[in-house]
Amino acid sequence: MQRKRWRGPRLLLHLILIAAGIVWIYPFIWMLTASLKTTNEYISSGITLLPKKLQFGNYERAWETAHFSVYFWNTVIVTVCVVVLILAVCALTGYAVGRFRFRGRIAFISAVTATMFMPKGYTIIPVYSLVNALGLNNSLWGVILAEAGGGHVLFILLFVAYFRGLPKELEESAEIDGSGFFRTFATIMLPLAKPVIATTAIMQFMWTWNAFLMPLVFTLSKPELRTLGVGMFQFAGENTMDWTGFAAAASISLIPILAVYMLLQRYFIEGVAGAVKG
Repeated sequence: MQRKRWRGPRLLLHLILIAAGIVWIYPFIWMLTASLKTTNEYISSGITLLPKKLQFGNYERAWETAHFSVYFWNTVIVTVCVVVLILAVCALTGYAVGRFRFRGRIAFISAVTATMFMPKGYTIIPVYSLVNALGLNNSLWGVILAEAGGGHVLFILLFVAYFRGLPKELEESAEIDGSGFFRTFATIMLPLAKPVIATTAIMQFMWTWNAFLMPLVFTLSKPELRTLGVGMFQFAGENTMDWTGFAAAASISLIPILAVYMLLQRYFIEGVAGAVKG
């Protein structure tokens, strides 16, 4: 009797969650199916999902005519470099702050945390001046440095919480074996932080892959260096909009993000849970 009593509410909860999931993913499914329609069908079909005939030419137009083949690899280069730089900086910072007590530690954390409340657009002028002074304007390296700059408070705090929860005996054993700061960090502590590394990599990959402001500002004079986010402008004309090409381009942009998340999702969940627990 007890089992029957709980089966109804649990089934109802599952149905509600399934319905909520369908509503949540419907826009993404609609975008994928819209990328396979003709322009006339796209305009007249409303919320209908299935196209009458699959139009794979939309993807060919987005990849070749709209130069997404170039923008795609520009985005890959920028995103991978930014993720690597941020992982290195945030992991080292989180390790130093989480495992050591030093003068000015609280002031440093407070200053870094304060950058969370500063909109990214407010710093575009000093960032542009700095990158331009380095002679990296209108280059992928300028975009990389601009995207990798900033406090990245969330990732630093995730590493701080994770490293703080690791046993101190690990470092003591490394010191006995003659291991220094960087060797201990690189060979012992960092490999244990795979969940936080995956969490940082997924989130920063997503943000950088979809970035618009920085790539736009630092590639104004060189359209061939645009990333996918900026390249979406190719589908907007003076009086018209290529909606099906736009949907195909958006679908192309979405695939790498889904692939990275599916590859690292287990570590992503462990990283968030471990950091919160820490």
